[in-house]
Amino acid sequence: MKPLTPMLKQYMSIKAEYPDAVLFYRMGDFYEMFFDDAKLASGILGIALTSRGTYEGEKIPMCGVPHHAARTYITRLVDGGVKVAVCDQVEDPRTARGIVRREVVRLVTAGSVLDEGAVDGRRSLFIASLCGLNGGLGLAHGDLSTGEFRVTELDDPSSAVDELGRIDPAEVLVAEPVEGTPLAGLSRHRLEVVGAGPFEASRAERLLKEQLEVGSLEGFGLSEMPLGMRAAGALIHYLTETQKSRPGHIRDVVTYRAGDFMVLDEATCSHLELFKTMRRRTVKGSLLHVLDRTSTAMGARLLKRWLSYPLIDLDGIRKRHGAVGCLKDDPFLRADLVAELAPMNDLERLNGRIVLGRASARDLAALKHSIQRLPAIRSMLNQSPSIMLSDIAEQMDTLEDVARRIDEAIAEDPPMSIKDGGVVREGFNETLDGLIALSRDGKGWITRFAAAEQERTGIASLKVGFNRVFGYYMEVSKANLHLVPSHYIRKQTLANGERYITEELKEMEDRVLGAEEKRVALEASLFEEIRSRIAAQSERIKHSAMMVAEVDAIAGLAETAEQCDYVRPEVNDETEIHITDGRHPVIERSLTDEAFVPNDIHLDSERQQVMIITGPNMAGKSTILRQAALTVLMAQAGSFVPASSAVIGVVDRIFSRVGAGDDLSGGLSTFMVEMNETANIMRHASPKSLVILDEIGRGTSTYDGLSIAWAVAEALHDRDGKGVRTLFATHYHELVDLAAGKVRVKNFNIAVREWKKRIIFLRKLVPGGTSRSYGIQVARIAGVPEDVLARATEILHNLERSGREYSGAGGGFRVNTGRGHTQLSLFGSADHRLREWIGRLEIDALTPLDALVELGRLKEHVNSDEI
Repeated sequence: MKPLTPMLKQYMSIKAEYPDAVLFYRMGDFYEMFFDDAKLASGILGIALTSRGTYEGEKIPMCGVPHHAARTYITRLVDGGVKVAVCDQVEDPRTARGIVRREVVRLVTAGSVLDEGAVDGRRSLFIASLCGLNGGLGLAHGDLSTGEFRVTELDDPSSAVDELGRIDPAEVLVAEPVEGTPLAGLSRHRLEVVGAGPFEASRAERLLKEQLEVGSLEGFGLSEMPLGMRAAGALIHYLTETQKSRPGHIRDVVTYRAGDFMVLDEATCSHLELFKTMRRRTVKGSLLHVLDRTSTAMGARLLKRWLSYPLIDLDGIRKRHGAVGCLKDDPFLRADLVAELAPMNDLERLNGRIVLGRASARDLAALKHSIQRLPAIRSMLNQSPSIMLSDIAEQMDTLEDVARRIDEAIAEDPPMSIKDGGVVREGFNETLDGLIALSRDGKGWITRFAAAEQERTGIASLKVGFNRVFGYYMEVSKANLHLVPSHYIRKQTLANGERYITEELKEMEDRVLGAEEKRVALEASLFEEIRSRIAAQSERIKHSAMMVAEVDAIAGLAETAEQCDYVRPEVNDETEIHITDGRHPVIERSLTDEAFVPNDIHLDSERQQVMIITGPNMAGKSTILRQAALTVLMAQAGSFVPASSAVIGVVDRIFSRVGAGDDLSGGLSTFMVEMNETANIMRHASPKSLVILDEIGRGTSTYDGLSIAWAVAEALHDRDGKGVRTLFATHYHELVDLAAGKVRVKNFNIAVREWKKRIIFLRKLVPGGTSRSYGIQVARIAGVPEDVLARATEILHNLERSGREYSGAGGGFRVNTGRGHTQLSLFGSADHRLREWIGRLEIDALTPLDALVELGRLKEHVNSDEI
């Protein structure tokens, strides 16, 4: 058997340390992959699979990508669900003895992609870490690209799943063995199962102290979150392992409790389409898409966080409203701020790349140009009447010393690569200036030398060139070879001429190339030093970036309020929610053929706590439910709202059960998903919550569905003797009779008009219930064939004539006599006489004739109007 080459032995030893990653093995100008890695990568990347040598009698599969294009290929592999271990040459091949030493310099995972262009700048890129024990769970999440790091603890697995839904991490770390961590509920996330060691309490505490450079974690609130501390320690360990260095820009940990903000479970975020639409899973069509008029990536990410975590603190809410109102009322100030914000680069991610040693000279130049705008922004905010904006101005560090340091050291328009030279500004370092002058003068000498040789030899076409193999040379065409002087030394023969050198040219080449090589090495060293000095200011840069993000988010909300005609809501600590002329923020922006019809919503704990809303399909019940919930959420996030006025009593949680959908991967039917969501509402809703329910019970039989819907509505009204603010849309018209026995239940319906077998949707919410669903008319609008509709109408009339209907407040049921078309009944009557009659029959004593007579009498009784 032919032994492996030293190169492949090295490859296999490194690969053994990263068995679950594709190894990008640097060989010259390419990253090569071998064996199974090559097969996997070639399929994902769509590149040719070749071979190199043999192993155990088989050809070794191989594929490769150019090192200068590696970023693109790595991103595609990570998007394909693969981790990539980047293995570089860590010594100069020219000085290496034997095979060049190589090491993995970073591990690229779904949550640790840092290269500009590979990550959506307006989206945070979180890695989460989950630690579970005895029912409680610790959850940490961090964004390596920005340094954001947060920790919390949760009571149960469902709360953890909901919180991960708000965070939307690119990957989730869990321990092995998994200490009760609810893996089944995490199926929609990319899981990274790691060793249990980093989750161990003492190790996690040590890692966090080293990372934060502190002797105690008391000041961060982590001592009160032992599970959260373990999750955080494991996350720091993972980030250090992937980057092969400590993430120096993570110098703070924010601890929080879910109850510090409005709680939004995963179902509510989905049903309200806060960040993505339910059907297409796109940002366009979501609430975020409508509200986001930010100018920077930092502001966009912060706005998303504000919507994910609406405030319940009145002071915080009112400060945001005051800031939005200030910029809405002053369009000139807003325009001036946007003019400064729009050209700014992503300070947070620039800072992250600088600290992690990934920043180029262009990144430093971009940082300089961005922070040079901070003094103007601060000056504009200094005199603001808004408490929040004036506080931002006071706290904003304009970083003028950082900008000055970069400006002194880095060229105005530096090249992408340090190897190209010209990164460090002339005048910054005397030695470098000397090498630059020598290199520049040497090249000038060569130009003068070429002109002199042309004149001396009479060869007008003689030219001096350069390549990496032969260095500098003089090229002479065949037609002029007879003019070549005898002291020229032939170097290379070409098809159309010859190349020569002279001793004089060779001597100057050594001087020029030596200076060039020294210049590149010195420039690289100086750049590393400059970048390290800027990295030392990372905390200041990070803080100023957050100030910019807040200004941008506020300016964006002010612009939205102005453009969309939103008003400032009044938010208080009472229980009333009163929205006048409320509109759906997304739907109103998408309508082109008709104007959006606004509606009023009123809920309180005294007179109108549960609104039962009936009406046909397509009339707009779901829209009214969603717009009410979105208005409350927007108000508590700090936004103005789509209404003519709004009074919002602070809501601690919004619960939404809207629409139908299964979870086939989880083995759950549509009805089971609906009941799970309903169960969550019934377990956690409080008098401070807002519940919106649409069509509870529609996924099962009519009897079961109505019973469940009725019981849920009653329970929400009676909850803890105080009830829950609830909007309940339904097709079960029987529910309107809840108002007779429940004082805080009020009936409303969506007004429609019927005309020539068609219905006209008025989209207006009016008091009172309705007894019709107009399903056949809606089917006609949808384009169901007329013969099918005619048959459906016939069947409906037959059912209505023979059906039974609920009698109302009296609590009984009666047969529908068929006089006039009414809503199809759901329950039969309690006909005790019929029961007793059948019960008295002695079947064994009846003759066949007697049995026929009794059957006739029973039929006559059923067909009578006596019941």
